[in-house]
Amino acid sequence: MSLTVLSDEQIRALLENLSYDEVDGLVDTLRNALHEYSTGTQSIEDGVVHQPERTSVHSNMTGATTLFMPSFSALGHAVKVVTVSSPSSDPTLPAIRPTGSVTLYTPEGPPIGFLHAQTLTAFRTALASSCLLLKRAHVRTITVFGAGLQAYWHIRLALMLRGHSIREVFIINRRFSDCARATFKKIYGIPQEIKQREGWEQAQFSLLTPGYGEFDRLQKDHMRASDVIYCCTPSTEDLFDASILTNHEGRRKGRLIVAVGSYTPKMRELPKELLLQATKAHSSGLHYHKHATEGGVVIVDTLDGALKEAGEIIDAGLAPNQLVELGELVMIQRLAREEEESLASRSSTDDSSVSESFDKLDLASASSAMSTIFGSDSGKSASGSGSKRSSSHSPARSPGRKGSSGGFFPPFYRRQSSNKASAAEDKAQTQQQEPYSHDKHLSRWLTVGTVVYKSVGLGLMDLVVGFEIVRLAKEKGLGSQIADFSS
Repeated sequence: MSLTVLSDEQIRALLENLSYDEVDGLVDTLRNALHEYSTGTQSIEDGVVHQPERTSVHSNMTGATTLFMPSFSALGHAVKVVTVSSPSSDPTLPAIRPTGSVTLYTPEGPPIGFLHAQTLTAFRTALASSCLLLKRAHVRTITVFGAGLQAYWHIRLALMLRGHSIREVFIINRRFSDCARATFKKIYGIPQEIKQREGWEQAQFSLLTPGYGEFDRLQKDHMRASDVIYCCTPSTEDLFDASILTNHEGRRKGRLIVAVGSYTPKMRELPKELLLQATKAHSSGLHYHKHATEGGVVIVDTLDGALKEAGEIIDAGLAPNQLVELGELVMIQRLAREEEESLASRSSTDDSSVSESFDKLDLASASSAMSTIFGSDSGKSASGSGSKRSSSHSPARSPGRKGSSGGFFPPFYRRQSSNKASAAEDKAQTQQQEPYSHDKHLSRWLTVGTVVYKSVGLGLMDLVVGFEIVRLAKEKGLGSQIADFSS
């Protein structure tokens, strides 16, 4: 069996020249893998998805921290080893650029791929964020905190997937560093034909640093104008004042807010008040304040990892039922879309309900967080049966989460009929349409509401995207092939 070896430059060249269909296919592949990870369907049908906790070693001599991240799925298994500068290291020591490798193995054990991890890591993280980006109704203005590889690939994938609508990209960084200079050089160095193909040849890019005299005002203006905000820095303190997004003016517009740069309990990018606002339970009733739809939860890539490693989540004191995994959300979106298509083709006399499909999947016990979306009463969220997604699926997973005793979604608010005589008919019609309306409310939150997504990284992402990169490299004749590496 041959071994494919890919350098960082080869991976970068491959990813930079992907077509829209190729990127969209990668998003779909990763989306399915996250769905399997979060719901455990893979362990039932084809094998077991294992995502053990990462381990690390630290060197006081160099200030470097090396992370070890194994993962396993039906595709095979992988081990990623990455070395980074520790946030608590001696500031007089030279900074260490994140570097490492990913080794891919078949399910039987022979290695089939050895990939440089630098660009791969940034790309797969941005690819996961793109699962939510593709759902947004408007992506015209983007603000990015940071100017490293994570920032670049979040920008780059946004341009690949939504370039036709993007007009402005604001980059906010501590200073105009060599890293920021390199990022701008890469953006402006993209060939004109690719810019035209992706539709962003007229887009404007700018850099804002605290050294500018009107930094506070411009940062607030940039953020409030943005449809998407990416936070891509290994920060140990909040990147901005919470009131920019949590006061009345800040909440008038819905945004996708993504934080991927911090990955330890001592690191944080988002202010606590923003997370508390995002997870606030909304009681039933009409809302007269003009603000964007809020979901009542924070989306995370891995529940266990976020609770143990995400400084923002820990600092805000968020509970498991205030978080929902990206893979769980993808499953519900897919079901809602299928049911919407089904409802559209049904007769008006068909009395079947969307809720029957939800009941069959036992979603309430699989994710207590989803039962609180759009404001179920907080007092009802503590009871219920144990989650099907328990430690039996993987030794590293947390014990089952408790489901909600209430319905899957809270009431969707509609104007009352003015005809009192038809009250009984209205009630019957409401009961029939309610599940469909709840789906529409969920869709509205994901497309135009305020969505907060926190990622600490998941080895399964490296495995899935790594296998896809090896496949694409073979198709395009890139990399080195070591024949008969494993006999």
